[in-house]
Amino acid sequence: MSGLPKQGAGAGGDLGNEVEGYLLWQARVAEAERRSREFTGPLDWLTTAQREEIEQRYVADSLQRARGDLERVAARCVSLRAEYEQRYRELRRRCVGITLTVCAGCAALTALLLVL
Repeated sequence: MSGLPKQGAGAGGDLGNEVEGYLLWQARVAEAERRSREFTGPLDWLTTAQREEIEQRYVADSLQRARGDLERVAARCVSLRAEYEQRYRELRRRCVGITLTVCAGCAALTALLLVL
């Protein structure tokens, strides 16, 4: 069966991720093929051609569902990353604001104490 779309390999971590993804997908293909044989096993009245066609359709359907699941998970990961990046930017903005306020307060207090 066909694999997932390939992405360009950049740094060493990307290549490792691609290899891991490939191996996981191949395991999913093998599992779908095994389950298709288990599904058609009890149907001893099928001809060989019918059995092969049912197995192929079963595998194709299983892989299509798995791909859909993976795409939904990937989309959720992207949205979560965007949410966390936005929260991080807000937190960083607050911290900088508080730091500047405290520094300005200390400078004003120092200037006031020097005047007295």
